[in-house]
Amino acid sequence: MEEAMKSTAADVSARISAAGILPVVVLDAPADAIPLATALLEGGLAVAEITFRTAAAAGAISLIRDRLPEMLVGAGTVLTKDQLAAAGGAGAQFIVTPGFNPVIVEASLEAALPIVPGVNNPTGVEQAMGFGLEAVKFFPAEPSGGVPFLKALSGPYPGMRFVPTGGIGPANLASYLALPTVLACGGSWMVDAKLIRDGNFKEITRLTAEAVALAKKG
Repeated sequence: MEEAMKSTAADVSARISAAGILPVVVLDAPADAIPLATALLEGGLAVAEITFRTAAAAGAISLIRDRLPEMLVGAGTVLTKDQLAAAGGAGAQFIVTPGFNPVIVEASLEAALPIVPGVNNPTGVEQAMGFGLEAVKFFPAEPSGGVPFLKALSGPYPGMRFVPTGGIGPANLASYLALPTVLACGGSWMVDAKLIRDGNFKEITRLTAEAVALAKKG
């Protein structure tokens, strides 16, 4: 099981890295899951983080996993063991947390679920290394010092990969992706909650395609 978990973690990292962008999605209704995922796929992204900020998260993950198996689907804003269990039960392929909670990290690894916990300082990075993790979320990226801080933070830890999230958009995406330690950038500008509520999935596809083009340039 341990080897399977490692290979799965490596596969998840490789697919997120290939995408360059990790859309951070908030859904109010599971019914929006398939149109949203389809819009992302049509825009060139086959990965999404569905956050547990709403009660629709588990149902949305389950629907996407069932109907669009080509999508890599993770569960974000996982704060409790109950949420972790719900995410795993729904078929989430990876877990993302805003901070570093050793209890959640340990439980996720025990469940063979790759996890990308949030950190914004050297202590957090070293905690992640202590659990054998090779990727962490740098959050909140811009308020924590942005590209200059992440560049400095990466210096002592060349083996750690980062997924900066928070305050990232078209204007600064390329500057983050230019850092060799950045795995991908998390963002929500292409999956704005209002666009989802309005059913404007064509605009989501357009914004996603623009974001993918920016990431490729970077």
